[in-house]
Amino acid sequence: MPQTTSQSDSQPETHDGPYPEGQQDAPPAPEGDLTGAIEAMLLTSDRPIAPAKIAEVLVLAGICPEETATPKAVEGVIKDLNARYESAGCAFRIEQVAGGWRVMTLPEYSGVLAAFGRLRTPTRLSRAAVETLAIIAYRQPITRAKLESIRGVACGEVAKTLMERRLVAIVGRAEELGRPMLYGTTKHFLDTFGLASIKDLPATGELPIPEEAPAVRATVADDEDEAVVAPSGDSEDGGDSDGSGTGEAESRPE
Repeated sequence: MPQTTSQSDSQPETHDGPYPEGQQDAPPAPEGDLTGAIEAMLLTSDRPIAPAKIAEVLVLAGICPEETATPKAVEGVIKDLNARYESAGCAFRIEQVAGGWRVMTLPEYSGVLAAFGRLRTPTRLSRAAVETLAIIAYRQPITRAKLESIRGVACGEVAKTLMERRLVAIVGRAEELGRPMLYGTTKHFLDTFGLASIKDLPATGELPIPEEAPAVRATVADDEDEAVVAPSGDSEDGGDSDGSGTGEAESRPE
């Protein structure tokens, strides 16, 4: 008599989930592979990443326990990575910019990158915008009245443009008559000009004074940015409803 099989014997065993039986979650990254994990994050990020944020991701990804995932450990791995890049003759290093770490090319390749950038349509700042941005960067936090007294011309529209480019933001209000708003630079400003902090700005005596100020490239991002300068007085999230970045009280003289 021929042997028969039941329905349960004729069908293969199945299990829920896209991974093999007993493995219901995605396979974790190699445990302890700090170097590869940190390098992968930095290579795929389009902005600086703070050491604390890198450490937090390492814990969430199960790369290492919380007690060993510290900003100091992250900086040690970055130091080792830069040593490898140098020995291999790579054209980039991991540099500290705007309070975080980011992969950046070496200065000696600035010429070829400038030529490459000229192939794209750039977003440039006018001479008036560059002058206004420089004053804000060196004298921040600064009111519009003080800014205009230094430049000698009205700066409302220029300040509006700088705020739209996320290079300048409202960082608070001055403790004086009318509580005028204070302007300061942002983290995007630091990132654009490759600065770790405002302290890295060159001393004013070291700056050349060209006859014609060159136009400066400034990229525009979609998301918002935090101001670099600590607010003085009550902080404000943005400019006025008319987009000029100034208030009625700001028109009063200081």
